[in-house]
Amino acid sequence: MNYSMIAYITGWVLKVEAAFLILPCIVALIYREEDVRAFLLSILICGGTGLILTRKRPRSTMFNIKEGYVTVALCWIVMSIMGALPFLFSGTITNPVDALFETVSGFTTTGASILTDVEVVSKCVLFWRSFTHWIGGMGVLVFLLTVLPMVGGSHMNLMKAESPGPSVSRLVPKVRSTAKILYEIYIAMTILQVILLLIGRMPLFDALTITFGTAGTGGFAILNDSLASYSTYIQVVVTIFMILFGVNFNVYFLILAKHVIQALKIEELWGYLGVIAAAILIITWDLRGIYDSIPEAMQQAAFQVASIITTTGYASTDFNLWPEVSRTVLVILMFIGACAGSTGGGIKVSRLIILCKTIRREMVQITHPKSVMKIKMDGKTVEDEVIQSTHVFMIAYLIIFTVSVLIVGIDGHDLITNFTAVAATFNNVGPGLELVGPVSNFSLFSDPVTLVLTFDMLAGRLEIFPLLILFMRSTWKKF
Repeated sequence: MNYSMIAYITGWVLKVEAAFLILPCIVALIYREEDVRAFLLSILICGGTGLILTRKRPRSTMFNIKEGYVTVALCWIVMSIMGALPFLFSGTITNPVDALFETVSGFTTTGASILTDVEVVSKCVLFWRSFTHWIGGMGVLVFLLTVLPMVGGSHMNLMKAESPGPSVSRLVPKVRSTAKILYEIYIAMTILQVILLLIGRMPLFDALTITFGTAGTGGFAILNDSLASYSTYIQVVVTIFMILFGVNFNVYFLILAKHVIQALKIEELWGYLGVIAAAILIITWDLRGIYDSIPEAMQQAAFQVASIITTTGYASTDFNLWPEVSRTVLVILMFIGACAGSTGGGIKVSRLIILCKTIRREMVQITHPKSVMKIKMDGKTVEDEVIQSTHVFMIAYLIIFTVSVLIVGIDGHDLITNFTAVAATFNNVGPGLELVGPVSNFSLFSDPVTLVLTFDMLAGRLEIFPLLILFMRSTWKKF
């Protein structure tokens, strides 16, 4: 285990986080808020720790996949602890467990909150709260890959551990160049959305914070009713961009590289768009008697479908009051999630496609035992390693989900609340149903349960295994 390199990368993550903390300081100065002191102190602690950890460059910068997973998990935990300091120092949140929950919810782009009234929170804290979505959406370690020189497959080991989806492919031969391209696309789409929101006469502060939540598919809003108070134009813009940020970023790279036909042949893209279209039609039909017109019902349905399947978590209405069919569809979308290689959470559409094709292959082989059938996606054979990892992921997913629901039940709340609370956190969605619905929050849970849900958010964002590996004795043994 290359401990010195793990500490070195963690130090760099903290230095980057300290630099990001300067932005809410600027916001505090603009609005003349006293909470600037909380951020200055946080910068001092975060940056100071980062400087200590990076004071000496390791002799060896190479590490294997196990070390990559450990590094990613530790970095996200340390980053979340440091990110919680402004909430505590400003007095916005006084309970350390709740502060950690809020911060992890931000970085993992979950959007579940324990705050009961966000409108009384200072602008700088709201800015930091939303900005954590943008940081966590693409991943801070992916950002570091563009600046940290490493050798061998070390870059790829970090990227595999942090990037969501069953597999990670290089857009260009060099991983550092791939990370740079991803961030360029991410930043360009972010700027475009801010401009479109400003055209809709949204205040700049609102446009920035809402865009941060959309880009990272997070969902922290700055109003208690989320996005319900904004105009239909703004809701439509946010709907479109939630769907766009839920698409595999490889699609955008192929389009920019003028390989449009190749981009349009990606099965996951059409599966993702097909699920969205089907869900919108079902919910629109179910809501036809609730809203004044079919177009209004479709607009509300489209917003919530986009919000839930991309695991953004914004709300334009209290969908907890919708009919059972609509609510059931939304819960199903929580599990499906967005595309691999996007900023969205959930199981991922590509995994579900692989699972469905695996089931079909098993059925064919039962009826035709001598047949040999390969599982293919986008015209390419899916490697057995990817299929096996998908199956193992699903097993681990079901075990963690089941145990989490059982533990959350100790607080004595109803089953729908407990089930959707775990679904919303584990899939990085944000709002659930009943007591954790879009107009409610997660402040009702005890500290032990809150910690379980915090673990679920991290496990969901990091695709389970980086976090589980930390608890394996063999991880820390010397062979």
